[in-house]
Amino acid sequence: MDKIAIVILNWNGADMLRKYLPSVLANSGDGVSVYVADNKSSDDSLTLLRNEFSECRIIELEKNWGFAEGYNKALAGIDAEYYLLLNSDIEVTENWLRPLVTFMDSHPDVAACQPKLLSICDRGAFEYAGASGGFIDKYGYPFCRGRIFDTVERDEGQYDGNIEIFWATGAALMVRADDYNTVGGLDGRFFAHNEEIDLCWRLRMLGKGIYCIPESKVYHVGGGTLPKSNPMKTYLNFRNNLTMLYKCLPEAEIRRVMRIRMLLDYLAAFEMLLLKRSPKDFMAVLRARREFGRWKKDFKAEREHIMEACMVKKIPGRFDFSILWQYYVKGYKRFSDLPMADG
Repeated sequence: MDKIAIVILNWNGADMLRKYLPSVLANSGDGVSVYVADNKSSDDSLTLLRNEFSECRIIELEKNWGFAEGYNKALAGIDAEYYLLLNSDIEVTENWLRPLVTFMDSHPDVAACQPKLLSICDRGAFEYAGASGGFIDKYGYPFCRGRIFDTVERDEGQYDGNIEIFWATGAALMVRADDYNTVGGLDGRFFAHNEEIDLCWRLRMLGKGIYCIPESKVYHVGGGTLPKSNPMKTYLNFRNNLTMLYKCLPEAEIRRVMRIRMLLDYLAAFEMLLLKRSPKDFMAVLRARREFGRWKKDFKAEREHIMEACMVKKIPGRFDFSILWQYYVKGYKRFSDLPMADG
């Protein structure tokens, strides 16, 4: 049994592996196994791994399962105390694992944690995908310490304290294997996007802690699979976010939140069409809402199970305000500006 299994999910990422895998192998220490799970790549990823990184353990998946189910398939065959899900475009730093492991070992009630994510392109700035820990507003919009929507802050040490968060980034996620398996892992139906927030929400509903440990830091390229403007990413983000809300929102909130989200989603769609002149993104939002309406029934039994198992009424890190209102109306662009006392 491994103490820590670092698992990198790869799909046609030979260039990323060649560039960033050496930092993982050089800085992860003894007693750590590094796995690369390949989602049926068509490039030379497997040849590269066998010829240049023979110390890695290779898991060959029979098709491209996507991010969520790809990890579920890979982790099912790994026996470890901690899984560490790591993107292939991450450069780690010396001793980056030590603060994460030390914290998890001394806090058995904590299910998962993340390091501080900084940008490889601008090493003095946070990285979009997780920054210094993730939170969520009452309508399901995620944001981070160090990043709200497209406003990314400089890292000036302002968010260097350990903090309990709502969600930890899937780009560099350390999770206790027992907890991961207890809640059934990532939701493979999501394919990609919002799957780590959904996982963390389910863990938090069982009373488990999620933390950011900024003493550990890594550098992330970001957008490795789909650029921000890609309509497929728009579709997956909207569809999966709505599905996550349906699965996890308390009964007392779900009707009101879903009505408001319908209005906000259509406003967002028309903004994409009229202001951003992106008809493909406009259609992606409409398609996402149609698909959510079509497959919502498939999640009914799971929602009932999640509600029955829930042990926490109010989860820290899910704030009782609209981040859209705070950002666009009040003009609060930095995490430190937000009225956290209202949360």
